[in-house]
Amino acid sequence: MAQVCPICNNEFESGAAACPYCGFRVMGSTQSFKPVKLDKADDVASMPVKQHRELHVARGPQTGVDISLHEGTMTVGRDPRCDIFLNDMTVSRDHAVIEASPKGCVITDQNSFNGVWVNDRMVDTCLLQPGDVIQIGAFCLVYKEKI
Repeated sequence: MAQVCPICNNEFESGAAACPYCGFRVMGSTQSFKPVKLDKADDVASMPVKQHRELHVARGPQTGVDISLHEGTMTVGRDPRCDIFLNDMTVSRDHAVIEASPKGCVITDQNSFNGVWVNDRMVDTCLLQPGDVIQIGAFCLVYKEKI
């Protein structure tokens, strides 16, 4: 029985430790967790609202996938060790870096061969705004922010 990789959508044999196409590590079973018990309902209301940022793959080998962005530095490239792995020969191994902070997300080109394009303009560094279209090789990514 075959499995479908959640990253590249290719089928591979069940029981494999990783997808042979993109290298995504497959976990063999569902992990369990225990719910967190809160003392007061007011504690939830007083928690700060966290902004969620993501890249939506609008075109490319992973079309339809949403990539969550976390605070800090994230590497983008064709190298499977990158935080955001874009598996296509038009993407450099170490293509770009995304710095996410409470002030926003900044994308910086890492001297890639094909460059980083934001809204049809080649950029070295750019503060991303919701709805920005980022072109990295064959990938077309849309930057989104949600509360």
